Amino acid sequence: MTRKAPVQDATVDCGSGVRLERGVRFALEDGGELVSDHYYPSGPGPSPTLLMRQPYGRDIASTVVYAHPVWFARHGYNVVVQDVRGRGDSEGEFYPFRNEGRDGAETIRWLRRRPESNGRVGMYGFSYQGMTQLLAAAEQPEGLVCIAPGMTAHDLYHGWFYNHGALRLASSLGWGLQMLKEDARRLGLREAGDALEAAWMHLRDQPLQAPYRQNPALLQSGLPPYVLNWFDHDAPSQYWSDLDVSQSLSQIRVPALHVSGWFDTYLKGSIDGYLALSASAGSELARNNQYLLAGPWVHFPWGDLAGDQSFGAEALLDTDALLLRWFNHWLKGTGEFSGEPKIRHFALGANRWRSANSWKPASTLELFLHSEDRANSRKGTGRLFSTAPTGKQPRDVFVYDPDVPVQGPGGPASLSGPTNQAALELGNNLLVYTTEPLTAPLHVFGNAEVEIYCSTSASCADLVAKLVRVDAHGRAEFVCIGIARSTYLFGDASYSPGTIHCWRFQLEPTSCVFSPGESIRLEIAGSAFPLYDRNPSVAGVKPGMADAWNWRRSTHMIVHETGHSSLLRLPVIPAA
Repeated sequence: MTRKAPVQDATVDCGSGVRLERGVRFALEDGGELVSDHYYPSGPGPSPTLLMRQPYGRDIASTVVYAHPVWFARHGYNVVVQDVRGRGDSEGEFYPFRNEGRDGAETIRWLRRRPESNGRVGMYGFSYQGMTQLLAAAEQPEGLVCIAPGMTAHDLYHGWFYNHGALRLASSLGWGLQMLKEDARRLGLREAGDALEAAWMHLRDQPLQAPYRQNPALLQSGLPPYVLNWFDHDAPSQYWSDLDVSQSLSQIRVPALHVSGWFDTYLKGSIDGYLALSASAGSELARNNQYLLAGPWVHFPWGDLAGDQSFGAEALLDTDALLLRWFNHWLKGTGEFSGEPKIRHFALGANRWRSANSWKPASTLELFLHSEDRANSRKGTGRLFSTAPTGKQPRDVFVYDPDVPVQGPGGPASLSGPTNQAALELGNNLLVYTTEPLTAPLHVFGNAEVEIYCSTSASCADLVAKLVRVDAHGRAEFVCIGIARSTYLFGDASYSPGTIHCWRFQLEPTSCVFSPGESIRLEIAGSAFPLYDRNPSVAGVKPGMADAWNWRRSTHMIVHETGHSSLLRLPVIPAA
């Protein structure tokens, strides 16, 4: 179904000499039309152009985190906010990510020919709008000088939808419902739209629907299939690489400022994108000019509060001013970004910004799992020591029950941020290992990693590892999390129940200072719901098609003894 935008001949006076022209049409080579709003700065021009392409309504312009386009126009930029294909007033059918490379490149070529343009274009935006930048950049349109992708992913499978084989359920389902609501309205599907609106009104309940692929709101007649496609393609494949830039990094030849948040759904995607382009972008200019800003933020808003925690005044970084300096540097030739470090990261705990020119740690700290008889809950005897266990220690045992999964933070249906895990840690369905209080500060920066020797009674299993900072009063503050699914880590053929396997995987990245008197804690569980989907514990049963009729409980045994030294490996930099 196509849509025509209303004709609007008049421009709007936005003050300070800034003018807005609404509903500007652009014809794609395939005949469809895209619609955008254009903000023009005062003065004769021509001027450089900032482009944002997004699926949420161009008048919003991501102002939940960015200054209004009028602000950027006041600083001498043409600002163009465009509805992507099949959204807002733009024509065509929307399938997430599929057309954004070509459509973005054609839009840039058109913008460069307009009389107000000096031929230099930059792109900005976060989340989906970040991906539109990467996809357009991979098309190498002439005139695109730099990009600023925030909270997004260059690799959709690993960085957006799945983590070591486990679906990011809350975010994927929540975002899918949001996108389908607009599709239903555009297609005139009232019954489907009502079902989607009802699901949206009870968003926190939606991950509880099982099987989640059979959620009635997703199966309404006439809806596009992309959400179901995400669930069906649960392994890396051509389906995903056709939608992203994971296989075309060498085609991106422009500098990029990556913005990420330590508690954002797409944290791994953002950091991985920065690292991948720093190593594999298609020009020396691009490889040498990848920058990363990592703040203490959730997906939005960006500020000094996340969850139940305040990070202090330094967290209120003026990201708009930083973005303006980025574009001034590349589009106006001011050179004002030349003194910036490659990485600016907010150190949780210390609540201060730190800078680095490399993601590599100065050293690593290995902490080995120990227990006297059982490590279940924080009432148990689980400990972390810098020395490996000798001889045999009792194996730590817990039961994973899909009907009563261990909860995980994050996503639209669960509280994000450095939430207190102390109450959760009272359950015997997870293991808790803690160091003695530290005598000196320790700054963890990068991706923590676990090597856990584990056997399970299930033919298919998950293992979850969570890094926690414990203060002197017992507050157990969430830092970061990792998960691995046996089918992803080992494959069906090499995994068997009752056999000890070494589960080695990374947690999501962080920058966190553990102060003297605080302790480092590792939680181990079999789930982190609804952040990730539940494993049915039965090989051959897809998690998306599983419910209580085929869920199975399983027993996990963690081994820490000579020859099977389970450990937590922390990347460390000097504490300021």
